[in-house]
Amino acid sequence: MIERERPMKRMLLALAFVVTSGAAAVSASAQPIHGGSPLEMLGALGSKLSLNTSQQQQWDNAMALSTSARDAVRASMDQARAALQAELNRAEPDFASLAAANDSAREQTAALHKHARDAWLSLYATFTPEQKTVARDAIKSGLERMAARRAAYRQSSRVN
Repeated sequence: MIERERPMKRMLLALAFVVTSGAAAVSASAQPIHGGSPLEMLGALGSKLSLNTSQQQQWDNAMALSTSARDAVRASMDQARAALQAELNRAEPDFASLAAANDSAREQTAALHKHARDAWLSLYATFTPEQKTVARDAIKSGLERMAARRAAYRQSSRVN
């Protein structure tokens, strides 16, 4: 009888892991780079872009949308964790309902990130060639730093 319980327990733990991973994927898929798009890496540039008044308003809007989307993902992750814990405390957890809730949350946060991305793209469309060069260089630099961190992490995890 114990032999039958172990596979069932493993299956339930694997299912819980998949559901939790799905919740984590909401964040990961919705936030590939600093909340949604490489253009959001521009947040650190500030005055280097020499934005005009109209661009500054678009900038502020894009930053607010990005922050709102990021906060929504965090709240969604918290809700997913709480729902998973609640289901795991039940005698017969309903993992199908968790999966459906995670799918719904993923769709909602993806829509928010798309809206933020579109705001950044609209802002970028107003850039002068000089501003576009500054943006390109900042994005390239940010992506290179991220790649270096990933490589260092992979290297350190191989050593351990």
